[in-house]
Amino acid sequence: MPGMAAMTRWLVFPAAFWLLVTGFAYDQTQTQTPPDRVELVPAEMQGIDVDESNLGQTIPLGLDFVDEHGRAVKLSEYFQPDRPVILNLGYYRCPMLCSLVMDSISDLVEEMDWVPGEDYHIVTATIDPRETPEEAMARKQEVLTGMDPAVAEGWSFLTGGEADIKSLADSVGFKYRYIERQDQYSHAAAIIVLSPEGRISRYFVMLNYPARTVRLSLVEASEGKIGSTLDRILLTCWQYDAAEGRYVPLAMGLMRIGAALTVTALAVGVGALFLYERIRRRGRRTAAA
Repeated sequence: MPGMAAMTRWLVFPAAFWLLVTGFAYDQTQTQTPPDRVELVPAEMQGIDVDESNLGQTIPLGLDFVDEHGRAVKLSEYFQPDRPVILNLGYYRCPMLCSLVMDSISDLVEEMDWVPGEDYHIVTATIDPRETPEEAMARKQEVLTGMDPAVAEGWSFLTGGEADIKSLADSVGFKYRYIERQDQYSHAAAIIVLSPEGRISRYFVMLNYPARTVRLSLVEASEGKIGSTLDRILLTCWQYDAAEGRYVPLAMGLMRIGAALTVTALAVGVGALFLYERIRRRGRRTAAA
């Protein structure tokens, strides 16, 4: 029967999909991480890194800073219910690395298509206590050139005293060193995703920030309070791999989704076959009468 053959082929597709995704997930679990390379590190960079062992800890929200408008603020002002925060540490006189980081954050903002200040907030804080709100504002205007003016409301540039700066940096494991002979700071390139309560949710110790991965990290940090339904579904099937710096397929999650799709498709298919058979029998009785 042509109709029955077509229906049978249609029922095979969900099962094939299930095997494909579970097989892919299994293959991902077999991927081996290459051994760490041993490289020579300049003296100025020794010990300069981001200690990710603070993951899950809460930063001190009572710290005092000054924003780019010269207004005294508490760090807690940037943490609102259901709105995660992206934290970036650097300094405004930085000759190169900080500019590259901020350019990458700007690209990230445009690629994610979310509005800072509504869905999340970005906080850039200096590690140099000598810097002023005027310098913070100058850097902000430079970074935001050509961007949607609405971004300015959701991206804050802070200055502060040495004790508060150090307390914030220590709380997130951000290590830096002042190089006196160069009048510069040695530091890493990173952004840190924080929950609305100030809990460290995810580290991105890199120079380029993949929009999809950061987006999912923000959804995860907000416990699903922001983002689309698809984002939340993806988080049930994928988990963050710190070694790779991205979300990778979670075999069990994919198996559950695949099994659910297969059961649903089979139920629909069996129902369709049953209906088809009833219509066929009714047609025979009508023809016989």
